[in-house]
Amino acid sequence: MTKILILHLELLGNVKIYTVAKIFFDTNILLYTIDKKDREKHQKSRDLLRKVTDHFFPVISTQVLQEFFNASTTKLNIDKIVSKNIIHNYKNMEIVNIDLLLIEQAIDISILFQLSFWDSLIVAAAEQANCSYLISEDLNDGQKIRGIRILNPFKNSAIEFV
Repeated sequence: MTKILILHLELLGNVKIYTVAKIFFDTNILLYTIDKKDREKHQKSRDLLRKVTDHFFPVISTQVLQEFFNASTTKLNIDKIVSKNIIHNYKNMEIVNIDLLLIEQAIDISILFQLSFWDSLIVAAAEQANCSYLISEDLNDGQKIRGIRILNPFKNSAIEFV
């Protein structure tokens, strides 16, 4: 079981400063929040997104937004305006912009860790945002890449929020 912690540190007696994890969402998890074909993945993704949004700092990238729009409108046949409105609702998340430096980092990650370029770009974006966790079903559950723990919420290992 993986525990995502809210850490706290006491300073000056009664004053507490809380540090919460930044958690990167891969496109597949966001797609499951609107795809009802697999009820279990749909519900688990919705619950996970809600918990992270309520208690942590959710992070995505411009790549995730592009992939979400493409997959939701082509594979899930969601109306383009509906998909755009869903994407608009992600405005409160931190969004990492993909630029040349990030692409170069992704190429390095792809070579070093034998990952696809697109998965490497997700890892590079999560690293740039200083995320502690990357939630995805496409990468190896429990693996740590460049300091980021990969979590697959559909594997046997549960994610517990403390």
